Amino acid sequence: MVLDKLGSSLRKVLKKIARASHIDRKLVKEVVRDIQRALIQADVKVDLALQLTKDLEKRALTEEPPAGMTLREHIIRIIYELMVDILHGTKDIKLEKQRIMMVGLYGSGKTTTIGKLARFFQKKGLNVGVIAGDTHRPAAYEQLAQVVEKINVPIYGNPDEKRAERVVREGLEHFKDYQIVIVDTSGRHSLEEDLTEEIKRLARIVKPQETMLVLDATIGQQAGPQAKAFHEAAGVTSVVVTKLDGSARGGGALSAVSETNAPIAFIGTGEKIDDFEKFDSPRFISRLLGMGDIQALLEKAEEVMDKEKAEETAKKLLSGKFTLREMYDQMEMVSKMGPLRKILSFFPGMPGTLSDEEVRGMQERLGGYRVMMDSMTEEELVNPKLIKSSRIRRIAKGSGTSVDEVRALLKQFNMSKKAIKGIVGNRKMRRQLMRQFEEQGLDFAE
Repeated sequence: MVLDKLGSSLRKVLKKIARASHIDRKLVKEVVRDIQRALIQADVKVDLALQLTKDLEKRALTEEPPAGMTLREHIIRIIYELMVDILHGTKDIKLEKQRIMMVGLYGSGKTTTIGKLARFFQKKGLNVGVIAGDTHRPAAYEQLAQVVEKINVPIYGNPDEKRAERVVREGLEHFKDYQIVIVDTSGRHSLEEDLTEEIKRLARIVKPQETMLVLDATIGQQAGPQAKAFHEAAGVTSVVVTKLDGSARGGGALSAVSETNAPIAFIGTGEKIDDFEKFDSPRFISRLLGMGDIQALLEKAEEVMDKEKAEETAKKLLSGKFTLREMYDQMEMVSKMGPLRKILSFFPGMPGTLSDEEVRGMQERLGGYRVMMDSMTEEELVNPKLIKSSRIRRIAKGSGTSVDEVRALLKQFNMSKKAIKGIVGNRKMRRQLMRQFEEQGLDFAE
């Protein structure tokens, strides 16, 4: 999970605030110390962590909560706002003709990131060409070609040519009619003078609309000096943070944006080509704090669900209609959206609350539910009230499960149906949900 340890520590702080019998100066100081410790352990720069927590203490002790907001809610909002401020907002990469130059050290994940970035633009309907401008690292061309050819993105390079400037000029001519041209550049184990000069020369040739720095989330506080050096050499305009999965602490790379004033554009969250997300600091912090990210859930759903079916499902949910058929369709959609733990992080309160064993158990239950529903008739799926004892025995026998397991499925269905009715019956929540659906382009006009 992305920055799991930091997220877990921050969620404990929020629970401490929520469960406290009353909010006083002593509790605020405890919260400040807890957050300070969590940030430093996550490799956020010490001076940045101290400044953030100093601001938190000052605001929590002096600001009056806005009308209608409790002191607890106010302090939680301050924590959220200050965490978002660390990340310098959100970078929106334009979906238009442009040249993008990629820079970063060896081992940062730059080659894989180029493939992921190419895939991102490809899914948006743009044609992409990649130039192999790393002429120093052995087999750099072959490795990059292997990544992009899997997604049918063309590559230009010359493994026998050691002059990067020549390869890049020829590549730009080769891809002159392409909408997106991504230029790879050489890395080093450290940012040495010869690399700095080469990057400057290539920048003059490419004239990129975007210069992306690829940073490894695991390198800790070295990320700051690296980001600053690349920025001075190439004029970094955005950052891609890689390896924000597993046990990566990641705070160093996240706070390195303060060295460039260039916001994070994307994050890499796994090894697969689609484990790549547009970075939105408010939404990222919302997920980190356990507040969920419904917008990201809708975007993931949009990738695996055709628009007509999405509109039909959304209308049914908003009308309060929820049958086993809708439940089945939703489980099928979730199974296509990626790892279950990642999907669960989009739901408020879910990240960090389940162990790996619990997630595996949930995955198995969902698979079992789908097998049981495959043994139901369409009439039963649409009208679950028909499913009484004799039908339960038939479904159990047909799916190779037990009567108790079928009853557990029906109990889960009824709980889900009740929860959806609660949301739809709440006018404020219903309006929010409808607005989020409409932001995804879903049409509710009759």
